[in-house]
Amino acid sequence: MIPKGHKNNFETLKQAVANGDLALMECQSSATGKPVMVLCAVNRSRDEFEFVPVAKLFDGNPYDEVIPPTGNAA
Repeated sequence: MIPKGHKNNFETLKQAVANGDLALMECQSSATGKPVMVLCAVNRSRDEFEFVPVAKLFDGNPYDEVIPPTGNAA
């Protein structure tokens, strides 16, 4: 089962893509201090921008890092 917070982030991501308000940013991992690539939704308010992280990209081959679901998805 997909948690509600993840579903909400997915909807935010879809809306950001539809509006052209998506940014790819290099951030720093709070756990390791190493660079991580993050997809951010861009909130625009007048002349200010807020970047809201919604997804982190894989560093390696995602097929090596995750096992896809099998059977019926919820």
